[in-house]
Amino acid sequence: MNKIGVFPGSFDPITNGHLEIITKASQLFDKVFVGVGVNSSKNYLMSSHDRIASIQSIFKDNPNIDVMGFEGLTVDFCLKVHATHIIRGIRSTTDYEFEKAIALMNQKLHPEIETIFLMSSESNMALSSTIIREIYKNGGDIKQFIPKEVLNYLK
Repeated sequence: MNKIGVFPGSFDPITNGHLEIITKASQLFDKVFVGVGVNSSKNYLMSSHDRIASIQSIFKDNPNIDVMGFEGLTVDFCLKVHATHIIRGIRSTTDYEFEKAIALMNQKLHPEIETIFLMSSESNMALSSTIIREIYKNGGDIKQFIPKEVLNYLK
């Protein structure tokens, strides 16, 4: 039986912190789906197509990592791709408390899907897509915070 995990997020843009968690997860699971969430009420920096394409370009040489867009509940996406685990990155105790609440609700919805938490390294703990977007929108240099492949997709 293959161990399949889903790492969901908006990835607007994907950061080096996300990259770290995906890489760690790819060593634990036979297949990792990077689920690029679509929320019509959000105002994204990058289009859904560009977020998916940029992440696909990063992992093009990793056969156990697939990138797919999805709408709706993460647990429903897990069922679609036959995943048994949701993978979440943790940077701080605040992240843990937020993610724990979501994990508990997901467990109520689909008890067969387990959430696992992977810690970010200290060097990536301050990274967040929200902060990176603000730096970018205000003319700051974000190259050190994101994979180089993403630069080709930014507006």
